[in-house]
Amino acid sequence: MTTATADKAAYDGKVLDLSGKSGVRAFKNTLATVLMVLAFVLAMIPLLWILYTVVTKGYHLILNADWWNQSQRGITVRREGGGAYHAIMGTLIMGLITAVIAVPIAVLAAVYLVEYAKGTRAARVVSFMIDILTGVPSIVAALFVYAVWITVFGFNRVGFAVSLSLVLLMLPVVLRSTEEMLKLVPDELREASYALGVPKWKTILKVVVPTAFGGIVTGVMLGLARVMGETAPLLILVGYSKNINLNPFSGFMGALPTMINQDRNDMALQPANDRVWAAALTLILLVLVLNLLARVVARFSAVKSK
Repeated sequence: MTTATADKAAYDGKVLDLSGKSGVRAFKNTLATVLMVLAFVLAMIPLLWILYTVVTKGYHLILNADWWNQSQRGITVRREGGGAYHAIMGTLIMGLITAVIAVPIAVLAAVYLVEYAKGTRAARVVSFMIDILTGVPSIVAALFVYAVWITVFGFNRVGFAVSLSLVLLMLPVVLRSTEEMLKLVPDELREASYALGVPKWKTILKVVVPTAFGGIVTGVMLGLARVMGETAPLLILVGYSKNINLNPFSGFMGALPTMINQDRNDMALQPANDRVWAAALTLILLVLVLNLLARVVARFSAVKSK
C-alpha cells in the first residue's frame, strides 16, 4: 500500500474507505452524546427549579431599598418591614475574615506541595490530612472551635469564632483547587525561568502563581461560596442579633443563614415567609456578585500572551 492510498484498502476489487466511522462506532458515539446531554438536563432541572422558586418568592422584598439599608430591630415575626443590612454585613465580615486567614495558608501550602515537596513523604501526609479535613462536617468544626475558644480559653461567643471554624472548612477547598492549578502550569515555563538564572522562589512568585492566578481566584470563590451559607457554626459560636453589629470581636451578630433560621419556624405567617425567601435570594446574589468580581480580577490579572 503506497502513501497516496494509505487511507484506503483494496479488497476483491473494491475500495474500502476507512476515513469514516463504522456503524457500531457511530452508534456508540451517538449513544454517549445522548446520555451526556440527558445527564446535563437532569442535573439542570433541580438547579433551575430551586432558582425559580427562590427568585419568584423572594424578589419582592429585595426590590425595596429598606431591605438593603435597615436591620430587623424591633420587627416581630408578624410585622412587615425592616431589612437585612445587619445580616448582609455580618455575612460579609465573617466571610472576609475567613478568607484573610484561610487563603494565604492554603496557597502557601499548595505551593509547598507542588513546588518543594513533590513526591515526598511529607507531601503524602499533608495530602492525606487535607483529604480528611475535606470531609469534616461543619458542626464538627464548630464544636472543635467551641471547645478551644470558649471551653479552654473562656472567650465569649462572637463572630470571630465563627470565622475560625469556617477556616477549617474553606482551607481544604482552596488548597486542593490551588494545587491542581499549579500542577497545570507547564514545566517548560519553570525551566525557561531557571535557564535565565532566576531563583526558584522568584520563579514561583513571578511565573508560576501569575499563570495559575485565574484558577486560584476561582478556587477562593468556591471556598467562600462553601462557607457563606453554613449555619451550624453560627448557631453554636455566635447568637443571632437583629441589631447592626459590625464588630466581630464583641456581641452577637446577624448573618443571612441565621436570619433564615430565625423565621423558618414561622413561615405560616406571610411577613416571616417573605423574609426567609428574600434572605435566601440575597445570599445567592452575594455569592454571584463575588464570583463575577473574581472573574473580572482574574481576567485583568492574568498573564498576557503576546
